[in-house]
Amino acid sequence: MRDVVRPLGGWSTPAGRGYILLAVMTLAFGFALNTSTTVTTNYFTDVLHFTGPQFGYITAIREVPGFLLIVVTALLYRMSQQRLTALALVVFAVGLVGFVLATGFWSVVPWVILGSLGFHTVMQTQYALGMNLTEESRSGRVLGVMAGITQAGALVGMGAVFFVFLKWPQLYHEVFLACAVIALLGGVAIFGFPHLHEGRPLRVQMQRQRMVLARDYRYYYVLNILDGARQQLFFSFGLWVLVSHFGMGVSGISLVVIVSTVVAMAFSPWAGRMIDRRGERWTLSAINVAYIVALGGYALMDNLWLACAFYVLYSFIAPFSPIGAATYLRKIAVPQDIAPSLAMGVTLMHATAIVVPVVAGVILNFVGYQVPFFIGCGFALVAALVTLRLDPRRQRSAARAALDDAAARATADEAAGCQAVGA
Repeated sequence: MRDVVRPLGGWSTPAGRGYILLAVMTLAFGFALNTSTTVTTNYFTDVLHFTGPQFGYITAIREVPGFLLIVVTALLYRMSQQRLTALALVVFAVGLVGFVLATGFWSVVPWVILGSLGFHTVMQTQYALGMNLTEESRSGRVLGVMAGITQAGALVGMGAVFFVFLKWPQLYHEVFLACAVIALLGGVAIFGFPHLHEGRPLRVQMQRQRMVLARDYRYYYVLNILDGARQQLFFSFGLWVLVSHFGMGVSGISLVVIVSTVVAMAFSPWAGRMIDRRGERWTLSAINVAYIVALGGYALMDNLWLACAFYVLYSFIAPFSPIGAATYLRKIAVPQDIAPSLAMGVTLMHATAIVVPVVAGVILNFVGYQVPFFIGCGFALVAALVTLRLDPRRQRSAARAALDDAAARATADEAAGCQAVGA
């Protein structure tokens, strides 16, 4: 584990400082996002009195900023990744404060959109920042560790929610305000993140493309589309089933999410190491089969304890997909394409994430809650088939292949020069 987290050159280097700052931001973001999400379902039910279909509608609305993320990042392409992340955390905090002012469905919509714009931006920039901390062969390890730190922040926040709501079951507004403050602290921390590439400092920030949509990255796009559809189905209705069908309160929901978070926190670094060791094709194929088991079990088992067990299983495997997609992209793209391509992936992910929850919300008016989860199984099955086609070495873009060839020639020339000097 020590080798996994140790930056190039040690902790006193710019990479070491970057590790610490990104870890602080990630911890704060994990606290703010997951803690607010934990109470949001019950807040919508108990305070704003949402119905089942409205959960699908609000999820679709929440995903609109994710769909428009490529436009936002294109407009701000001259801004560094660290400053963009800091700005996004401020926007996220403002959205959380707005939840306190909401009185119903339509009054909460603007704040949902604002908060969503903030956290969706952070979700893609933190991957770009994390991959800048180290060389390509260790990308999965670093992203896995950062995912574990995210879950650690979530665990602290949700543990507090669990105990607070045991005594004060209506303390929603205070929780949203506390999350906003923590998000702002994360923004302050990441503002000082150094300019890095492959774990080594750059004199000036790397210029990135304004927008990237390339055929060479098609498998990355397809994975994001399929993962977005599956993920949003579970995100929209997973906790709602526990609240509405099984009658769980805030404390019960908090306990389930805490257990899920502990599992994800413990295994996220391992997930990153598995991706580095076994490759994206093998790992992501196995994970998508596991999604089918988790979603199918959640739909078929009309038992609270089994439903909670499948919820935890889903949470355990969830970190694999975004980490695997990001490391695959890094292996096939040139450095200046990575950040805008991550944003494009998020945008395409939300193209389906907007439509699918709305359709599923309408379906819930006529069928049982199981159907959306069966649809999620279908998306996972298609994703499993797609991942079998991944081959990063052969699927590199032409620009990336040329860059690798140039680097190999430079290394060979340097080695030849050293041999000549030695002779």
